[in-house]
Amino acid sequence: MPFVDNIGFLMSRASGQLVRATNAALADEGLRVRQYSVLALVCESAQGESQRDLAEVLGLDPSQVVALVDDLDRAGLVERRPSPADRRTKLVVPTDRGRAVRERAAERADARLTDALGALTAAEQETLRALLARVVDLDVTPRVSP
Repeated sequence: MPFVDNIGFLMSRASGQLVRATNAALADEGLRVRQYSVLALVCESAQGESQRDLAEVLGLDPSQVVALVDDLDRAGLVERRPSPADRRTKLVVPTDRGRAVRERAAERADARLTDALGALTAAEQETLRALLARVVDLDVTPRVSP
């Protein structure tokens, strides 16, 4: 089998293409994919998310998440608050401005993703999403936005 048919190569190549396209779509909001990912996750959470939980979901080192949250905090998009369950834990919560930016960014990112995946039918896109979620071992149950 030629290397260009290797699943790992194809996944890496597709990921790179999608990240570049999404970064271009998010540029007007001053975001990149990883920052947007953090912002989107905290906007979907009713109470906010701990940095440790964000790191686990995103598959990043916790120190990388600290830097991403610092960037978003400086931009006024998120803030850290004590957890009501454990005061030693800080939760990352979106600001009103952060929610508005996330909405605009989501529209742009979704439009770019639709373009990038245009060669696939809606059913193929859903199959791809479900298969990738299994590969990365994430619960793919749709989240309900607050």
